[in-house]
Amino acid sequence: MASITIDGQTLDVEAGSTVLQAAERLGIAIPTFCYMKRLPALASCRMCLVEIEGQRRLQPACATVVTDGMAVRTNTSLIEETRSSMLDMLLANHPLDCPICDKGGECELQDMVMAYGPRESRFRDAKRVFHSKDIRLSPVIIMNVNRCIQCQRCVRMCEEVVGAVALGTVEKGMDTAVTGFEGSLASCDQCGNCVEVCPVGALMSFPYRYKARPWDLAETDTVCPHCGTGCQLTVGARKGEFMRVRSKQEHGVNRETLCVRGRFGLDFIESSDRIKRPMIRRDGTLVPVSWEEAGDYLRQRLSAVASKTAGGLASPRLPNEVLYQFQKLMRTVFSTNSIDCSSRWSTPVDVVAPLLAGTYTRAPLEEVLANDCVLVVGSNVTEENPVTEYLLRDAARRRGTRLLMLSARPSRLDADAGAVVRASPGGEAASVGAVVASLVATAGQALPGDVLAAVGTTAGGLAAAGSDDTDRLATALMKSQSVTLLVSVDLLRSPEARVTLQQLNNLLQVLRRLDKAPAMQFLFDRANQLGSWDMGVLPAALPGLRPVEDAAPRAAFGVAWGAEIPSEPGADFGAMLDLCDKRQMGTFYIVGSDPLMSYPERTFVQRALGSADLLIVQDAFLTETAGLADVVLPAAGYGEEAGTFTNNEGRIQTVRKFRELPFAARDNLAIFDFVAAVRGQALQPSETGGILDEIARLVPAYQGLAQDQLNPDGAFTRATSTPPLGTFYPPPPAAAATDRLMLITGNGLFHNGYLTEHSEILNTVADDPYVEMAVQDVAHRRLSEGDQVVVRSAQGELAAKLKVNRHFPNGLVFIPENYRALRLNSLMRRGEYPCPVEVERAASLAVGTAPTAGIGGDSDNFGQGTAAGSP
Repeated sequence: MASITIDGQTLDVEAGSTVLQAAERLGIAIPTFCYMKRLPALASCRMCLVEIEGQRRLQPACATVVTDGMAVRTNTSLIEETRSSMLDMLLANHPLDCPICDKGGECELQDMVMAYGPRESRFRDAKRVFHSKDIRLSPVIIMNVNRCIQCQRCVRMCEEVVGAVALGTVEKGMDTAVTGFEGSLASCDQCGNCVEVCPVGALMSFPYRYKARPWDLAETDTVCPHCGTGCQLTVGARKGEFMRVRSKQEHGVNRETLCVRGRFGLDFIESSDRIKRPMIRRDGTLVPVSWEEAGDYLRQRLSAVASKTAGGLASPRLPNEVLYQFQKLMRTVFSTNSIDCSSRWSTPVDVVAPLLAGTYTRAPLEEVLANDCVLVVGSNVTEENPVTEYLLRDAARRRGTRLLMLSARPSRLDADAGAVVRASPGGEAASVGAVVASLVATAGQALPGDVLAAVGTTAGGLAAAGSDDTDRLATALMKSQSVTLLVSVDLLRSPEARVTLQQLNNLLQVLRRLDKAPAMQFLFDRANQLGSWDMGVLPAALPGLRPVEDAAPRAAFGVAWGAEIPSEPGADFGAMLDLCDKRQMGTFYIVGSDPLMSYPERTFVQRALGSADLLIVQDAFLTETAGLADVVLPAAGYGEEAGTFTNNEGRIQTVRKFRELPFAARDNLAIFDFVAAVRGQALQPSETGGILDEIARLVPAYQGLAQDQLNPDGAFTRATSTPPLGTFYPPPPAAAATDRLMLITGNGLFHNGYLTEHSEILNTVADDPYVEMAVQDVAHRRLSEGDQVVVRSAQGELAAKLKVNRHFPNGLVFIPENYRALRLNSLMRRGEYPCPVEVERAASLAVGTAPTAGIGGDSDNFGQGTAAGSP
């Protein structure tokens, strides 16, 4: 510790603290331009100069480390004169166009000049002009370099936090200018974080340009709906119309950063493709009706199928309260446990539940990343969870965290990793098992004898499957004092998902026995996937992930809900489709999900959904699945109802309403009440606050949480059991070698699910649909970057543009799942992942699309487009 006195106030601070940090703790304001907490000090703006006793010159507070006994003054006449002079120099060439500058009203330069600036300038020369017109760097970022004050925040943010290196500087001194490569941002993530951190109006958001002033906006703090990182953001609207999104420096896991989807992808809420009124099927066509007519139709149809089984699917993008109420509706009103929350994979509850109950680390990501070593398994974090990538890069570069990667698909983080294991597509289980074997072999006598005996089979069975890369990774784990595992939920796509999770459990067990204090979190690509599991939207688990066969929790929920809950596990989504196909499904209720675009074997899915006696679809957008429905119910979209999300950290945060419901849409909870009433029953409680109170009372991980605890940074759910010791699973066989191309899928940076395809802004920056392959595979087939290629499987084929990735391993083909026109699931086969394919040059450059079938009626009552992707 070191003692420092600032303006007469004394404080003890940790060694290495700066004068600026000490002043902040004392509540003493020191102005800055170039300083940002998450960036290394630059000390270029000289606004934070202070007097330090015993030193002849003024010193920058942001870069001066505290020494014991240091005495500092921050407001002397010399300091005031220096600040004024610095601002006078900045204003000498700064254009006086505040009335038209988008930053007007929230410009840091304006604020500084008002507080510290000269009343009259001493400069009389003509102002320097770099460009007479603003430069459009990208579809979403526009620049007025004349306003730049050379703080370098944007350049450093882009390089050191985002890792894109899309911005740089040219020239020197007063002629320094920030720009993109050849005046564009072609290689940019388009995240807009440079716009966020710019203190003036040099970098601006093109979609927001000239639309509003900050004092015109009604702002609402809420949570991003796009992935499980759970970034906090502020939505600005004027007269009910969406205007912009910004972040806040002091709140949320993201602080001042957002990704392109979070900053520019919320305009989907203004999409014209909304369902405007309820629709029912008459003579094979969907026609708009009133809610009363829809109720009468539902009552008649539900009565006709009352004796048959029912099933339900809900999107993990919905709030906890909606998901909890949905599973309650299905279990009590429809008397079924056939409920699921994913149309892309089956959740192995028997392995997931113990992980979430005792092993899962429900704690801030920043705290989890403070461990010595972080192993990322199965994810391209750059595109799945971009803001998590920023935090991982920061941990690796600034804090020296050892970063390890194990995945089939490369990512930008590989460059910062100490070891990279490139697993074969679908071979993650074998690769993790090989790491376990190598770790056991490396640890040797460091492990107790009983543990060596317990894992001996695993180690012996996988010794031959290891490699130099897995050995290096195991050695890095062994050298670390503490280890964090970040596990991609993409691993669940594989039929080997259960085995992969079992091997991860083995790895956690060995790390725990080696006293590595392992932490573990999933990397979800949906905003509330963890919440959907916690809420029990699963066929074999009640809320809290307790088995439905367990009589005690089933009785407790039965008493709370006033109904008897079925004791047998239900069917997962795949099994429900089989029931539909066999015409054994009476009512199939889908909320906020579009399985026709996401589940493998599109033809089968279309046939199965069409074979359900009664298909009810509740959604904000007219998806292709809704086009097959017997009843379509217009529901609230993002921002139109309140609730909570549980992010990857286990942090529960408030999702706030910031716009009114359009047309005849209703809250999801109100629609559940509507459906229950049609069945002659009622759901209590039926409003958000009461449901959250019930969750806090009945779901162990959420016990004691109250709405007033969720502000401003939310509250953490908690583990409900102690991690078991000694549970080891047998080794998987080594991944079979193949010389075929293997297709995997996932999210792209600009799209993740059907919401983003409704964003006009994202559609302007997103690549065209593409097929990504390795250099050698492309050369072997005599193909080139940008060629139109055909990808063919045993199920079907599609055509798209070729993208060459020099980091891809041979044999790997990647196609993003979120492009409607591709209908990627037509290539896939149920129970098979990855998918064997062939790739060749296309004879025709056309990429065909098919219209949604079975929709009719007045076009004014619903959007003409259909949404795509996996909800």
